[in-house]
Parts: sequence; structure tokens; C-alpha cells
Amino acid sequence: MTDFRNLKDLFFKNLIKLLTNISVLILIGIFLSLIIKSSPILKEKSLIEILFSTKWLPFKKEFGLLTFIISTFYITILALIISVPLCLLSSIYLSEYCNKKIKIFFLSVIDILAGIPSVIYGIWGVIIIVPLIKNHIAPFFNVSSNGYSLLAGAIVLAVMIFPIIIQITVQVIGNVPRELQEASIAIGATKWETIKFVVLKKALSGIIASIIIATSRALGETIAVLMVAGNVAKLPKTVFDPAYPLPALIANNYGEMMSIPFYESAIMLSALILLIIVLAFNIIARIILIRIERNIQ
Repeated sequence: MTDFRNLKDLFFKNLIKLLTNISVLILIGIFLSLIIKSSPILKEKSLIEILFSTKWLPFKKEFGLLTFIISTFYITILALIISVPLCLLSSIYLSEYCNKKIKIFFLSVIDILAGIPSVIYGIWGVIIIVPLIKNHIAPFFNVSSNGYSLLAGAIVLAVMIFPIIIQITVQVIGNVPRELQEASIAIGATKWETIKFVVLKKALSGIIASIIIATSRALGETIAVLMVAGNVAKLPKTVFDPAYPLPALIANNYGEMMSIPFYESAIMLSALILLIIVLAFNIIARIILIRIERNIQ
């Protein structure tokens, strides 16, 4: 019986190891294939020239990606600015203040939001957010806009990442030992002081992790943002200007006009850059997370 258990443990250990190695090999394979596909344009133009040029004129062999990279960061950062405070306050309310029935109801609604296809969010953005910006928000700031803008993309993206941040943050806050909260209240701290100085401090690493996951989702989101961002290859100067993030560029143009020299290679290079941005962000965020966990301990 013991030998069978040892054999079973060895089998699952090797299976997990094999699957992990396959995952790493897939990632390496994606990298290599994108590098190979991107190589023609890199032989023609320097990477610095491509990364720091804003000229996107395929017919003239101009493939500057700076506009798309900056638009990607602008939309993602603005979406986080909108979503993180709302999600954090909502998570605190659901975990610490509301009764169990209300919590179950809202968490069920959030689960539904998490399962809605991104194209539905895009349609909602076109029907609601774009006219709202065009007719109300932009005029309020004395700005003329057709509604398809960086702000529209950020709002839609913020709503899409709400469920990710809230689900993880509620779970993390719920895992904070009640004994710590009771001890804080016992020495005279108020409910809010306990949440601010005990609960949030203890749950900080988990909250950061939820934001990291949400940001990774935001960086790669395509359809919903593509439908509302405007997709004009020009650097946005305000939140009411159209934006054109890298995922939208790839989705809009892959398979089109492949007879143009270096066009496919430029699209593959943009995909490679997007992958590098996401991986670099996750590595940096993970390092920060490890340092936060060490400081808390």
C-alpha cells in the first residue's frame, strides 16, 4: 500500500513538472516565433527608430510604434486610476460592513460581470459611454469630442477589471485573522482605524497582486477597447482625443494589406513588444510584491 502511494506521488510530481516545462516551452516558442517573424523589418530599420517614431505610414514603409505604445499605457493607467479606488472601497464594504446576504448578492453579480464577453462591454461602451462623453462630459469641459476617445476606452476597461480586483481583494481581506481585528478594537481603535492600520496592512500584498493581475488583463484587452477608443494613429493630447493601443493595432491590421513590404513583420514586432511589456510589468510587480511581503513580515 505504501509503495502504491509513493508511486502515485512520484507520478503526479513528474506530471506537474512535465506540464510546467511544457508551459515554459510554449512561452519560449511564442517568443521565438515572434522574433523570427519580426526580423525582416529589424534588418531594414533599427529598433530605436521604430520604437521612438510616431509615423505610421505603411505605404511609405514607415512603421513607428510610439503612438500605439503610449496609447496602451495611457488607457491602462487611466483605467487603473478609475477602478482601483472604487474596487478597494467596495471590497472593504463587502468584507467589513455589509451583511452576509447583501455580500452574497453582490459577489454573485460580480461573478456575472467577470463572465461577460468583452465584445458585450464594447457594445455597452458604444451605446452608453461614447454618447455620454460626446454629449455631456466633453461639453462640460468645453471640449469638442465625438466620444470615441482615450477616456471611453479607459472607462470600459475599468469596468472590465472591476470583477478581478474585487473578487481577489474580498477574499484576501476575508483571510485576515479576526483575532488581529479584535485585538485592535480591544486597545481602543475604531472600526475604520482597525481596517486602515491592521486589515489593509495585512492584506496589502494580496491587494497588490489583484492589481497586478488586473493590469495584465488591461494591457492585453483588445475588442472592447478597439470599439470605443477611436483608433487614430496620433498621439492623444487629452483624455478626449482618440487613442490607438497596441492590441487594437494588431487586431485591426493583421491579415490586411500583407502585400505591403514589411507590413506583417511590423505587426509581429508590435505583438512581440506587447508581450515584452506584459512580462516586464509582471516581473517588476512581482519583485515589488516580494519586498512588500518581507516588510510586512
